Amino acid sequence: MKKIIVLVLALFIVQAATFAADEGIQFEEGKTWKELLQMATESNRLIFMDAYTTWCGPCKKMSKEIFPQKEVGAFYNANFINVKIDMENGEGIKLAKMYNVRAYPTLLFIDGSGTLIHRVAGYMEAEDFIQLGKTANDPTKSLSALEKKYADGNRDANFLRKYTEIRYNTADGSHSEIADAYLETQDDWGTEENIEFIYQYTDDASSPAFEYLVKNKQKFKDVLGERAVTQKIEQLIYMQIYYGETQPTLEEIEGIFKKYYPEKAGELYANFKMSYYRQAGDRKGYADAAIDRFKKFPPRDYSELNEAAWTFYEVIDDKKYLKQALKWAKKSVKMSNRYENNDTVAHLYHKLGKTKKAIKYANAAIDIAKANKEDYSFTQGLLDKINEGK
Repeated sequence: MKKIIVLVLALFIVQAATFAADEGIQFEEGKTWKELLQMATESNRLIFMDAYTTWCGPCKKMSKEIFPQKEVGAFYNANFINVKIDMENGEGIKLAKMYNVRAYPTLLFIDGSGTLIHRVAGYMEAEDFIQLGKTANDPTKSLSALEKKYADGNRDANFLRKYTEIRYNTADGSHSEIADAYLETQDDWGTEENIEFIYQYTDDASSPAFEYLVKNKQKFKDVLGERAVTQKIEQLIYMQIYYGETQPTLEEIEGIFKKYYPEKAGELYANFKMSYYRQAGDRKGYADAAIDRFKKFPPRDYSELNEAAWTFYEVIDDKKYLKQALKWAKKSVKMSNRYENNDTVAHLYHKLGKTKKAIKYANAAIDIAKANKEDYSFTQGLLDKINEGK
């Protein structure tokens, strides 16, 4: 009798576990894209595609925390043909190009003919994710519906503002045209609402909106703060340099900085030269650019000095340059006595053949790490190397 009860309980547990596993979204497996489109057509439902990659953290988070939820599963299983497709494997490579997937996860809603109806990029909480599905299924609110309104000539400011936001959230770069259309409806770009709009949606350093931002930096700083505005301008300048139609020369890059940010052009260009020579593998060029940068524009904090010193340790062998890096690292320690900069000093002394001083700073780094309960295995590795006579 006991064996029967145990068997019944075991079956109940297995069934309960299976039922729980079935509560979330049920994704179709082993189907080709053509078969999925046919299923969508026959059932008169949209395909919901989780366009993911294996290395994407937010993708994994949604798969673990959102897709298994009962309410999410109930809604999506009833309304969509659900599929997860790796954008870097198999049919996913073609589909990524077809639907211009550039960020992960991208959540796509596609009809049986293969037409994109709605999309959003990025992690979403369960409530927002369910609302996303409802919007996709609403023929008056989906992205395809808004596309039609725009194509039919709707240029109402409120519509364009909302449409810009929705396009921006697709992460496919398609929002810029809509943002420009919205700004054309505005007599005053300097209202707080429009300042926030320009800051959020401008991503082209050659656009009129960016020109306006640069000419009216103080207005933007008053609303958004100096740091945010500075970072935005620098970001768009770098995007123009790296992703423009042609790769500019160093002289042209200096001209870009002078044009868009004259008051910081020297420092920005000095930083860029360091990055440029390092990426090019020109060690001497990088070292000279770094020394010139710190001479003209002294670093503001310990971490900036320590980072440069460590980079010299990694890529430079010339003792003249290593001695300069050592000065930076020791100055960093004076500014803020920390594990990481003591470790840098220790490594530089070791590379320069100054064993006793290397041991001194290595021990200092380890003492700080122990006090702060930090991992010091990297520095211990240096001491072990020194003790082994390497």
